[in-house]
Amino acid sequence: MRVEVRLFATLVPFLPPDSHDGAAVLEIPEGSTVHDVVRRLGIPADLERVTLLNGGDSAPDARLHPGDVLTVFPPLAGG
Repeated sequence: MRVEVRLFATLVPFLPPDSHDGAAVLEIPEGSTVHDVVRRLGIPADLERVTLLNGGDSAPDARLHPGDVLTVFPPLAGG
């Protein structure tokens, strides 16, 4: 199945070489989770990040479905 992955800021280098504008479409196995995709991209497990699935908060064990959009970015700070 295909999902779109969007990475921001310091995470952009983890996208595949054929990505454009911080996004890539990945072919992943049925039943894959947010964690599976993050691991597949090579993002270190200890690297802090925020994940959104179709614009809403997501847990690492959330299952992905065809056409989903997974957004990953580093935590934001400021005030």
